[in-house]
Amino acid sequence: MSRADFHSGTRGDLFETLRMVEVENFDIRTTTLGISLFDIAGSDAGVPDRVYNRILQYGSKLVETAQSVEEDLGMPIINKRVSVTPVALVAGGGGPKLMVETAKALDAAAKDIGIDYIAGYSALVHKGISKGDAAYIESLPDAIVATERLCCSINVASTRAGINMDAVGLMGHTILEMAHRTADADGVGCVRFVVFSNAVEDNPFIAGAMHGVGEPQAVLNVGISGPGVVHSALKRLMQNPPPNMDLGNIADVIKRMAFKCTRAGELVGRVVAQRLGVDYGVVDLSLAPTPAEGDSVADILQTMGLERVGGHGTTAALMLLTDAVKKGGAMASSYVGGLSGAFIPVSEDQGMIDAVRIGALSLDKLEAMTSICSVGLDMVAIPGDTPPDVISAILADQMAIGVMNNKTTAARLLPVPGRGPGDIVSYGGLLGDGIVIDVNRHSPSEFIGLGGRIPAPVHSMRN
Repeated sequence: MSRADFHSGTRGDLFETLRMVEVENFDIRTTTLGISLFDIAGSDAGVPDRVYNRILQYGSKLVETAQSVEEDLGMPIINKRVSVTPVALVAGGGGPKLMVETAKALDAAAKDIGIDYIAGYSALVHKGISKGDAAYIESLPDAIVATERLCCSINVASTRAGINMDAVGLMGHTILEMAHRTADADGVGCVRFVVFSNAVEDNPFIAGAMHGVGEPQAVLNVGISGPGVVHSALKRLMQNPPPNMDLGNIADVIKRMAFKCTRAGELVGRVVAQRLGVDYGVVDLSLAPTPAEGDSVADILQTMGLERVGGHGTTAALMLLTDAVKKGGAMASSYVGGLSGAFIPVSEDQGMIDAVRIGALSLDKLEAMTSICSVGLDMVAIPGDTPPDVISAILADQMAIGVMNNKTTAARLLPVPGRGPGDIVSYGGLLGDGIVIDVNRHSPSEFIGLGGRIPAPVHSMRN
């Protein structure tokens, strides 16, 4: 390569990166600092203060450090977040009251260090509910109401353990109570709560982030966002297709763009971690959409040739996208983690919103798509009068998909008090606008009421 060729290539890469940021909505969705609370756990009244001080100890410089990296590298970092050890393991021994006080301490710490959200108010109950877990579950509605930036999650199923249907049954009632306790804001409290199967320990994305038990004392994980980049690349391909173009060409383009987005994310993560003096963890290469025009996973699928997301062929197109993203990201980094694939949060994706509005995308189709995508039924608004057993049954179906497919699935359901199918709910910002989707009203109450545990599938016996 000549000197001129070298400089020409460098300029090309530079201009491409600038285009990704300025035109195609590329950004680093989040830098999430994971902080261990194990060594300060207890059942005494001093737990909240110790938790608050620990967050400030490690997180006080997160925002200013991320902002300095933004300026130096020219990469926008949209959210600065913290995740912590599942709090049921930290304060559950002190009962629901101590749990709520700890939730308030986490929220206060998040505000004082200037981050967007703090997550890890979580429990792991996939095989059973301990006393600490029971205290956590009881505390959830109060914790949501008493905080603004606290995000909560619970893992109720795993491929190795099966599905804890007792926990699933409780979650239907818990989610409805959260909705009713925040009814004056369209049940917005449910936005900060997610139910998981096969939850991962290094997820940087809200609301399901947590600092797992196998993680170091402090670690910096990164989540990227690149639907706009992939969408623009596919539009250019479709406008100037190569001879004999087929779906293989589309997969190749997606892989190349995922590679570039992941490399940018890893660079940002390593620099932020180095400046903070903590370990670098993983890059989560999930395509995380926003309500911004052109920054939509639905638009990507429609650019592949679907008239509307939600029509027949959507699940196959989503499989192509998710697999290509994973392959491109895996070539770009040896430390891929989190959820990594494609998100389909309905209210946060303008293309999804439009599809629901015209009736192309239903809850049943979303459920089919969750067998492929990174998460599950995410940011799905449902009628406020949905019975708790129906909510639990929707959760059970999601957990079953995750357990049987040996993948992470989750559900963030938003019952909207006083709203029915077709009504529009505005949550603002990255949370976007939700359209209430109707649910199947045929009662699953007897099934949910049986409780117990759905056994793990036979392929869980890998040892």
